[in-house]
Amino acid sequence: MDFQLLLCVSKCFFMQQQNPESSLQTLQEIRSIMERSARFLSLSGWSGVWAGCTALAGAAVAHRWLSAHEYNYARPAIAGNESSYWGPDILKFLFLAAMVFMVALIGGYYFTWKKVKSQGGSLWNTASRSMLRSIAIPMICGGIFCVVFAWYGDAKYIAPACLVFYGLALYNGSRYTLTDIRYLGILEILLGSVYLFLPGYGLLFWTIGFGVLHILYGIVMWNKYDKAAA
Repeated sequence: MDFQLLLCVSKCFFMQQQNPESSLQTLQEIRSIMERSARFLSLSGWSGVWAGCTALAGAAVAHRWLSAHEYNYARPAIAGNESSYWGPDILKFLFLAAMVFMVALIGGYYFTWKKVKSQGGSLWNTASRSMLRSIAIPMICGGIFCVVFAWYGDAKYIAPACLVFYGLALYNGSRYTLTDIRYLGILEILLGSVYLFLPGYGLLFWTIGFGVLHILYGIVMWNKYDKAAA
């Protein structure tokens, strides 16, 4: 990418002496190369749709399990019994969450890789590494917070913390990718903040945050960036 930029600068210098219009076109090309170098712009809208559908499927399974145990969404908030927040068979729910995350991640990687391949670009470059670092920092901090909450028995704060820190990760990572992601991050933060005042509705808020919002985001991104290419 640096070699391409150097080549365009040299081309611009020589073309400027001969044809001002060609020089302007070359400057636009330089701007495009610099933007691709600084930002990872190949995220696929289908990745968001896939992640949202995966989250909805996981939420449906979790709801079925909870219904079988006559789980009451409002009970933890009223009784103040954090242990009931986890419900029965916690390991089963943790396994379900891990599977949903892995399936969503694999699908998101596939759709993004497919888009990058069609554009003739590289999936692993300076911009993508910067984006992943920016996303990883809030995610790791959020994971630590959730572990501490669980350790001290404040399980009711884990679900909103997941939404808030995930939103912070998206907002932070938007500096190195499509700026539209910051709006998804803001919505996740707001949703998690509201949930702090309504404990006991974890599955509902997770369904909205990780399911519905991702699907809407994916549709918007596909129409805005992918539809013309398709």
